[in-house]
Amino acid sequence: MADLTSSFSFLTENPAAAAIKDAYTSFSDRRALLNLPNPGTVDNLAREVQKDVLLTNFMFSGLRADLTKVFGMSPLFRVSHAFSMGSSGNMPPYNFSAMYGSPKVFMQGNLGSDGTLAAVYNYRWNQALVTKTNAQIMAGGSQGLLQIDNDYTGADFSASLKAFNPSTLEGGLTGIFVGSYLQSITPGLALGFEAIWQRQAMGARPETALSYCAKYKGDDWIGTAQLQAQGTFAATYWRKLSERVEAGIDMNLQFAPNAAAMMMGGPSRDGTTAIGAKYDFRASSFRAQVDSAGKVSCLLEKRIAMPISLSFAGEIDQAKQTAKVGLAVSLEIAGEELMEQQETADAASMVPPPF
Repeated sequence: MADLTSSFSFLTENPAAAAIKDAYTSFSDRRALLNLPNPGTVDNLAREVQKDVLLTNFMFSGLRADLTKVFGMSPLFRVSHAFSMGSSGNMPPYNFSAMYGSPKVFMQGNLGSDGTLAAVYNYRWNQALVTKTNAQIMAGGSQGLLQIDNDYTGADFSASLKAFNPSTLEGGLTGIFVGSYLQSITPGLALGFEAIWQRQAMGARPETALSYCAKYKGDDWIGTAQLQAQGTFAATYWRKLSERVEAGIDMNLQFAPNAAAMMMGGPSRDGTTAIGAKYDFRASSFRAQVDSAGKVSCLLEKRIAMPISLSFAGEIDQAKQTAKVGLAVSLEIAGEELMEQQETADAASMVPPPF
């Protein structure tokens, strides 16, 4: 073993390797002196607007009831039953879910009454690297999805590598592969990109796409911009108006090739803009949104008591002359010891599961 190590020592013990090592060490030291913050990930580039303020991830219709039983807080273990009626989405009438979480492992399984099965398994290798696995089997077993994510969080950058339905059964590599990188340039500015490579089958040609993104964070506002290879430009603006009030704007502009438009001198343009606000009260939160397509939406979440919360959602589509209404009741049951443990736990000292 010593002979093998000494035989390859010339690769590291030479003037060229020493010069490269010294240059890298000097660059790392200068970079550490800048004390740049972590900019987040490309997936969560506009999280404050799209996932916190706007109603895209919160809207529902019909009646829904959620019953959750908490068995432990550290490690986290809970089971829940969800019932829905009159929903316009793909939510089954009944759904069973079980969740387990520790500082290193997060597992969740969902089974719907229509036969849909979804499973999540995340593992934290260290403080910087997390592997996330998501598998879904649709009703009837005709369709399925396998997603594997590897997220690395550095001191001033974030990198991610994803694979959707990867396979080599056809004699070659098929699936969708996405790589992204976001780097802080200054304390407020971050620049990044996202590259996509996909091949549906070995008989089809592979396709590639490259997107560019930017994020700027001020004292009480955040602005983002993203330019995709398909000709789509997206921009968001988030601002903290007060301690309990947030507002955001999401704009999407797509330059789509159109034969008729090309004859008239240029591609067609299609864009949408959504403006929303979020109000946080002592025991409730209210979200409101209006977009350029003529939709007006609102969502009210109210905690009646410690275990009970109500949610009311409403949407009016002025262009289509349609309306949607949703009402949800959530009940979370936990023992007195668990409630006391949750209230007295120090959130700064607890390491959350790798969600």
